[in-house]
Amino acid sequence: MKLKNLVLLTTLAAVPAVPVVAQTSGQQTPTSTQTPTSSNPGNTPQSKSPSNGGPTGDGPVTATKDDMDKARAEAAKNNNQPIPEPGDELKKDIKKGSEEDVSATGTRDIGGRGLGNWFSTDWEVRNGKSYAVEIERSSHLITDPVIVEYVNRVGQNIVKNSDAKVPFTIKVIDSDEINAMALPGGFFYVNSGLILAADNESELAGVMAHEIAHVCAHHAARQMTRLEYMQLSTVPLIFMGGYTAYGIYEASQLAIPLGFLKFSRNFEAEADYLGIQYAYRSGYDPQGLITMFEKLDALEKRKPGVLARAFSDHPQTPDRIDRSEQEIATILPARPDYLVTSSEFDDIKARLARIQNKRKVDGGKDGNKPTLRRTSASNNDPASTQDSGNSNDNRPVLNRRD
Repeated sequence: MKLKNLVLLTTLAAVPAVPVVAQTSGQQTPTSTQTPTSSNPGNTPQSKSPSNGGPTGDGPVTATKDDMDKARAEAAKNNNQPIPEPGDELKKDIKKGSEEDVSATGTRDIGGRGLGNWFSTDWEVRNGKSYAVEIERSSHLITDPVIVEYVNRVGQNIVKNSDAKVPFTIKVIDSDEINAMALPGGFFYVNSGLILAADNESELAGVMAHEIAHVCAHHAARQMTRLEYMQLSTVPLIFMGGYTAYGIYEASQLAIPLGFLKFSRNFEAEADYLGIQYAYRSGYDPQGLITMFEKLDALEKRKPGVLARAFSDHPQTPDRIDRSEQEIATILPARPDYLVTSSEFDDIKARLARIQNKRKVDGGKDGNKPTLRRTSASNNDPASTQDSGNSNDNRPVLNRRD
């Protein structure tokens, strides 16, 4: 969310994962679903549950598992209001090609080069890659091929159903912080803490879609344009919970321009707005992002200050929820079903938890500290999806949904 802000196909189990689909009233679950491919999310139909969920933060969230469990219960207890469904109050005057026109996704140029954006796509890719190198030098990446392939597949499906003008490279950072970061140019990092905090795949997808929206709307370039206009472009600051997790920053003392990392509340609201559309077009329950908001809000109430710095310049959570619910009801056409979660998501969480537990046991008291990893020049290309490097790897190709 405020992130002023993967998976090689291998067999996880002998039995394939089954997508969990939420049905709207009066609809029957399809007897067949799409075969999970590199463009489809994971699978296993489950009934839609408004009580599931919780937002992901963007900063050093140190909440324990017990804190998260209690926050989930609190969010569920407070969630006693009917949640709007797509199409409940569908607008009839949506302007073609506008940000409200979900059917135009992929053809819209949101925040493209012009008066409000002085920077080219090449500039975004070049600078995003430069800072991605620094992030990977000072963080520890999850290399488990099953986890990496899964997160990449979920993310690439959203990218295909977005307004992205660049291909994305998606990797997983081994960090307990509930965070994700999408650098300009399509360099996207998901913290393992975010995956473990999500209760279902639609929540994870909602947060990833929010971050992808920051790149699609050129928020970093537009923010840098504003800073240049105010002659502030050289201030080396980093936002809490945006593109780079705070723990990574403290370990490496990165100096990333403010405009790359700290977005205005308007940009955060726009990322919410677009992210919900991208998740919806990807087949997910669009309320996944809302349930994440509710969960993080409950966590902040239980442990005041744990998310304050991360969300200090974000729109207030109740306001974000209200706007998101209005968007779902007024601009998203109704569908017979939505993907809420999958058995594969549960398997990935369990696999990731085992890896993190082993890391903490092996690391003893220092297990939670960031790891500084030195790599050779030939294996330090953030555009590469390979963890054991090939200097000839090219940037991924952006494929648009038909």
